[in-house]
Amino acid sequence: MAGRFAPRPTRTTVRGGHVVVPSGVPRQAEEPGLVRTWVPGWPVDLGLVLGPLRRGPGDPTFRAMPDGSVWRACRTPGGPGTLRVSVRGGGEVRGEAWGPGGAWLLERLPELLGAADEPEAFVPRHRVVAVARHRRPGLRLTRTGLVLESLIPSVLEQKVTTDEAYRAWRLLVRRFGEPAPGPAAVVAGRLWVMPGARAWALIPSWEWHRAGVDDKRASTILRAVRVARRLEEAVLMSPEGARERLEVVPGVGPWTSAEVVQRSHGAADAVTVGDLHLPGIVGWVLAGDRDADDSVMLELLEPYAGQRHRAARLILLSGRGPGRRAPRMPVGDIGRL
Repeated sequence: MAGRFAPRPTRTTVRGGHVVVPSGVPRQAEEPGLVRTWVPGWPVDLGLVLGPLRRGPGDPTFRAMPDGSVWRACRTPGGPGTLRVSVRGGGEVRGEAWGPGGAWLLERLPELLGAADEPEAFVPRHRVVAVARHRRPGLRLTRTGLVLESLIPSVLEQKVTTDEAYRAWRLLVRRFGEPAPGPAAVVAGRLWVMPGARAWALIPSWEWHRAGVDDKRASTILRAVRVARRLEEAVLMSPEGARERLEVVPGVGPWTSAEVVQRSHGAADAVTVGDLHLPGIVGWVLAGDRDADDSVMLELLEPYAGQRHRAARLILLSGRGPGRRAPRMPVGDIGRL
């Protein structure tokens, strides 16, 4: 549910994190990689589960394909890796992976698709939430087990429009990352693995400027990558403990830490506070109050304690919300200054 700006259809996280994954188109022959098959005990909706990991329709690390598969390029503890996930007849999930990080990605495939989530613990307290849940039976919370890949784009999204944040992520990853291993360039279009911590640290100031990233956000990222190892260790901690560790980094506050653990930990209760529009959406849907602030939002979500993030996602996925009554936030361009 990232975003300090108006909801837009292309912002998958604002509307609950749902990527439209087409189906039914035959795929081309591919370079063989490591393979894992897995049959979960629930319907898997790749668009719903993996949607929050995509940073805009042009994300160079993520691709939803016409054949229904989803491709991800990641920097894992084992190195760069590419993962292709598809769902076959009978609900069987097939994961294929390439690169030094491929085995790591396949080992964690079930958690990526929500195996560690407990949606049965959620009890709807409002009709609109119950209906949204009924219409989205494949909603489960992903757990990537990776911190930096969620932290850096979340910092880029602080206090700017979606277009600005997505553009910065796209430019920086393509310029300083590396091509994803495996056949992605042929089959899925060019995918990129995001830069490693050292590569982020060595990005010159003028390149941040060219990507439209101000000094404050760039400095936050540079401080974070200097302690990247300690931040990645936070995946072994509880979501609350991980947030405390993240917020030790100057420039990382409650909004950013919540956005990270929602993805890295699958944190069902990490509701995003400090967001420009989320309180108004929750307030409007649950109480008809478009002017709700964080305190009102938290009060309305109190019946969902322990599951507040899931409740907020279902509210966003309901498609309801107050109408616009102000112009869109203007897009800045520090590269022209």
